Amino acid sequence: MAKTTPNLLPRISRLLQSFGGNLKLARLRRKYSAETVAQRAGITRRTLSKVEHGDPTVAFGAYARVMQVLRLEDDLAQLAVDDVLGRKLQDAGLTPKRRAPKKSSGNQPHNTFSPNDGTVG
Repeated sequence: MAKTTPNLLPRISRLLQSFGGNLKLARLRRKYSAETVAQRAGITRRTLSKVEHGDPTVAFGAYARVMQVLRLEDDLAQLAVDDVLGRKLQDAGLTPKRRAPKKSSGNQPHNTFSPNDGTVG
């Protein structure tokens, strides 16, 4: 059975490739070999190569482990932090709605106004 590649929009594919490239640059800046990073991340050298190329078939956990090895794990906190669309959708659902008046349950309190005689009962 052949693996199927997830369908991504071209823009998303470019972002993922850029992310992988950024991880590779971070590795090179630290002067870490690919073998060292792969070993510390608990992945194969081939998987690291896929990560550094932004391959969408690689599990997100592998990306996270590479980030941890490169000490970039705090950057994960920035993912999806600014949910503009979600806030707009939430705000659209927060418009005040008028409530229907409560129906009488038949148990009226003792001090209610009686419209017949104008007295309080």
